[in-house]
Amino acid sequence: MQQELVLDDKLTTLKNLAWFLYLFHAASLIFSMGVFSWIPLIISYLKRGDAAGTFVYSHHTWQIRSFFWYLFWIVLGVIAFISVIGIPLAWLIWTCAWLWKAYRLIKGFIDLNANKAMPV
Repeated sequence: MQQELVLDDKLTTLKNLAWFLYLFHAASLIFSMGVFSWIPLIISYLKRGDAAGTFVYSHHTWQIRSFFWYLFWIVLGVIAFISVIGIPLAWLIWTCAWLWKAYRLIKGFIDLNANKAMPV
């Protein structure tokens, strides 16, 4: 009985950490277009192993993949921006990437609060 309580406390701690990482990603997205998302990315990599075997593990993986796909689309937008013809296309790519990342963060928050694993 005592061991179950410790596991529940550990799971709650892991869940709270994932929640704060989502919050940090969201703040970074709003205030710096995601420039500072590398900080929660590193923490997700470091703490993902602690969450192995729980639904929280999938949230760390979700955040990591969201970061790298967002980075890919931002870089693609930069490449389009460099070409004079691609400036409107770059803004479209950046806008869509921002909205997509916002969607991923909101979905992650909702599923984390519902104790649901993310699709990986």
